[in-house]
Amino acid sequence: MDSLITAAARALASGDPLGALKRVALRDDAPALALRGIAMAQLGDLVRAKALLKRATRAFGPKETMARARCVVAEAEIALVSRDLAWPVKALDAARAVLEAHGDRVNAAHAFNLEVRRLLLIGRLDEAERLLAAFEPPPLPPASRAAYELVVAGVAIRRLRTKAAHAALARAEQAAREADIPALTAEVETASLVLKTPAVRLIARGEERPLLLEEVETLLASGALVVDACRNVVRIGDTVISLSSRPILFALARALGEAWPGDVPRSTLLYRAFRARHTDESHRARLRVEIGRLRVGLQTLAHVTATKSGFALSPHGNGDIVVLAPPVDEQHAAVLALLGDGEAWSSSALAIALGASSRTVQRALDQLLADGKVQWFGQGRARRWMAPSVPGFPTILLLPSPLPND
Repeated sequence: MDSLITAAARALASGDPLGALKRVALRDDAPALALRGIAMAQLGDLVRAKALLKRATRAFGPKETMARARCVVAEAEIALVSRDLAWPVKALDAARAVLEAHGDRVNAAHAFNLEVRRLLLIGRLDEAERLLAAFEPPPLPPASRAAYELVVAGVAIRRLRTKAAHAALARAEQAAREADIPALTAEVETASLVLKTPAVRLIARGEERPLLLEEVETLLASGALVVDACRNVVRIGDTVISLSSRPILFALARALGEAWPGDVPRSTLLYRAFRARHTDESHRARLRVEIGRLRVGLQTLAHVTATKSGFALSPHGNGDIVVLAPPVDEQHAAVLALLGDGEAWSSSALAIALGASSRTVQRALDQLLADGKVQWFGQGRARRWMAPSVPGFPTILLLPSPLPND
């Protein structure tokens, strides 16, 4: 590696993409193209970065397998940041295997982080957790340590293990300070805000108040019957009954949970479940059928009983009933939650992450656009969607150690 390439790689490692470009901007050899691509990605020009890295991959000779693998890892990082979730994961797995075989455990660990981050984005939490449990990270430089701890924190947050999340974020903050990369520090600070921002609304006994994730964890361990309107489940402790595929039953369960310890009139239940303002005997017959289905579905956790005016929900035992609702009731809350990370998403990536059809996601985006809650840029397949109120941060260091030919 010549002196300019070495200096450019060190500039990138310290979070100085402009300094790296000053040294290699006019060069078209393979190592320079790779470093230019990483620098452009750090500056936010992901399209140009992707093109440069593809050129670098082609320019490296067939014997330079480790350099080519590093370029693949950088492309995977760009795909993740640009929410190209259909990017071929097998290529990343192969690149990680090459890096491990050549002893580049730092970049292999970075590739592992990308795999887990993608699994978190698309909701495959069990698989992400299994990978983390089986992975023993090697001694890593500060930037890589921070990225790894952010992945650990992400899993802990989604599992509602707030103590583990706080500990991982503290380690990530320490590593980010040692790395002294502003974009990485900003990413850690943004991740930490999740634990300091109200995550849900608690509805109990006719009152509402916001809850932090730590308070949600405490509530779920308290033995209360929780009607979770964020995941569309009803649970007591570790016993969970999912109604995500039965929206009418969940609407009834939520209405009954919000009214506890009172009951809910039949007319209110008809509107909540069927949006029926003017009812007839067919509506009332359907309500009786759905209440019967709800009674069977929740029989291990609670009773659904008829009253003079309607129906009431009561738990087995003496526990309370509470409802957890999103911070803001919004028809397309799941789409907004994904866009809330500040990155630009394609409609196809949103569909993959939500497990929904592309047409369903597009209808949601069109409605949110009409309401002024999202914005788009680009045309055709290049169109990307963002939540306009959420500021973005520069992407972090793509490859945490000097790139080619070292």
